[in-house]
Amino acid sequence: MDFRKKSCAVEALKYIENDTTIGLGGGSTISYLIGNIKEADLRLKVVTPSFTTASLCVQNGLQVVPTWSVNRIAVAFDGCDEVDEQLHALKSGGGIHTKEKLIASMADHYILLVDETKLVNKLTFKHPVALEILMDALSYVQHSVKSLGGKPEIRTSASKDGYTVSDHGNVLLDVFFDKVEDSTALQTELKAINGVIETSLFTKEVTSALVAGSNGIKVISK
Repeated sequence: MDFRKKSCAVEALKYIENDTTIGLGGGSTISYLIGNIKEADLRLKVVTPSFTTASLCVQNGLQVVPTWSVNRIAVAFDGCDEVDEQLHALKSGGGIHTKEKLIASMADHYILLVDETKLVNKLTFKHPVALEILMDALSYVQHSVKSLGGKPEIRTSASKDGYTVSDHGNVLLDVFFDKVEDSTALQTELKAINGVIETSLFTKEVTSALVAGSNGIKVISK
């Protein structure tokens, strides 16, 4: 598995041009990509939603700039929990999906780096859809997602008293769905709920996926 992540990071380097601004998400594959960028001695500016990635970039001599100072990104790379052949993706764990989706929307190309175990024909929703929501809207959003067939669970942590909040101080709500026929329709319905800031369901942002498997790298593109 580690070899596949490294090979994926090597392939990703081919999509980066010198003297550009790029986006980097989180995860071990991104950490390998940072090492590759350093070895290639590329002059880049980096925006990232991940504190861990930002720290690693600084340690490797890469210039990290605040997202608010940038209006366009040449290419952005990230991981995910699951991606399908239509390039719909689900990102649940990190709780930073609002900023991830912002960076994805700013990028000319938003590329997912995954191993073949995360590629499915159609999203299975084995992982929840994470919602970042306003605290005042908590009960309303919980009721609304139940009407869509979802099972909401407020995110908590054993190492923190109370709810787990996002970097913006908002509540994170994990919503489990048994079956979803139309990912795009679900995204539209969830975003239409007042109080929902963003979801971890990506239905239009991903332009390509580099899928590392036993037979090399498979590229899926729109």
